[in-house]
Amino acid sequence: MKILLTGANGYIGKRLLPLLVEQGHHVYCCVRDKSRFSPTASHEKNITVVEMDLSDRASLHSIPTDIDAAYYLVHSMSSSVEYETLEHQCAENFRSSVSKTNVKHVIYLSGMANEDVLSRHLTSRKNVEDELSKGPYHFTCFRAGIIVGSGSASFEIIRDLVEKLPVMITPKWLLTRCQPIGISDVLSILLKGLGNRKVYDQNFDIGSPDILTYKEMLLQFAEVRGLRRKIWTVPVMTPRLSSYWLYFVTSTSYKLATSLVDSMKIEVVCRDNRINDILNIQPLSYKQSIRRAFRKIQDNEIISSWKDSYVSSGINFEIGEFINVPKFGTFQDKRKRTIENRKSTIKKLWQLGGKNGWYYGNWLWKIRGVLDKLNGGVGLRRGRTNPLSLSPGDALDFWRVLYANPEEGRLLLFAEMKLPGEAWLEFKIENGELTQTATFRPKGLAGRIYWMLVYPFHGFIFKGLLKALTKESS
Repeated sequence: MKILLTGANGYIGKRLLPLLVEQGHHVYCCVRDKSRFSPTASHEKNITVVEMDLSDRASLHSIPTDIDAAYYLVHSMSSSVEYETLEHQCAENFRSSVSKTNVKHVIYLSGMANEDVLSRHLTSRKNVEDELSKGPYHFTCFRAGIIVGSGSASFEIIRDLVEKLPVMITPKWLLTRCQPIGISDVLSILLKGLGNRKVYDQNFDIGSPDILTYKEMLLQFAEVRGLRRKIWTVPVMTPRLSSYWLYFVTSTSYKLATSLVDSMKIEVVCRDNRINDILNIQPLSYKQSIRRAFRKIQDNEIISSWKDSYVSSGINFEIGEFINVPKFGTFQDKRKRTIENRKSTIKKLWQLGGKNGWYYGNWLWKIRGVLDKLNGGVGLRRGRTNPLSLSPGDALDFWRVLYANPEEGRLLLFAEMKLPGEAWLEFKIENGELTQTATFRPKGLAGRIYWMLVYPFHGFIFKGLLKALTKESS
């Protein structure tokens, strides 16, 4: 079959793509920015990249007409104050465009919407479902609650809370019930539902066998990890305080924390489990999903992470707009040093940040991360998705990877921290030397003052970093 996959760069899309290719399908991967899309070489002959923006109807003319089915795996939660309007417009544009193709089946992964009163986020998802269902094709909606998997937002937030806080004073919404589901089961349902007449023109709730409160999810997570935790709930924590609590303790952005708190007050429990019988699926338990996620983490097999989405930083841009580092109207700190071993330097560069740290002056990087977090930025808590590899679009602490080519010996990062300007950090190996260039384009007087204040620290931090990168590992 020829499959149209929207959100091919997203958390679900990145994991679904190789499974579709393995089943022999040809996949049209819809991405907004080709620069961020890095498929494996083994998949390239079975995919076609389609660059388009669902909010721009004119760009959707690039959708091929000979597709057999389509997955709608995009959403705009927290990327805009008016994300409900944006999500509905994207759905309407998509429905209008694919209706002109040969598509027979459209599948949408949504959120559970079984309560009379829904959050903004869940209401928006339901509106998208209603819009997509108007097309002339067969439509199926799978509604999920909390998705548990390595790199998922829910998993990472629960992990942060459990592993960082032995005692928690928590908001009352932790007593809300939900029915989580493992990412492997979500992918199985999406695959087995494709072209399956038994699921045409219907919506289904999908979940594990476990119905738990969020408090029980935290405690069971702690049990799997061999940790003892105490949790008390209080009725006085407002949604705003709850959002700040999540923001400062976990790696989530404040906008995402606000949306999550809003949704976590709503029960997300399956109406029934009939989809399991229809597709012959036996979902994993919550604890089994946690154990499976940690096996993936230990084996460095995290295919995708919510942290690599722009939602994690609150910044929305095209990589192509920033990949050419400006020269005029900027300040630069440029340093060079002869490398002792190219292979060793490349290895260190591609393992920068995350648990490895920054090789020199880590305490200063940590202070900068704390200051950024206090200022509403991402801080250092995002870390990195894979400790060994980097691809364009990946999050790396408070940086975004714009370009990463180990054969060429060039790594370019763009700062997503809160700054009075724009900043780039580039590493480039040429003629046996590593050139390290920090570029800052200030915005107004505040930007110029900022550069003058931090410049003295560059002589200490960047000099030490360059020396650590070029020295051969013992």
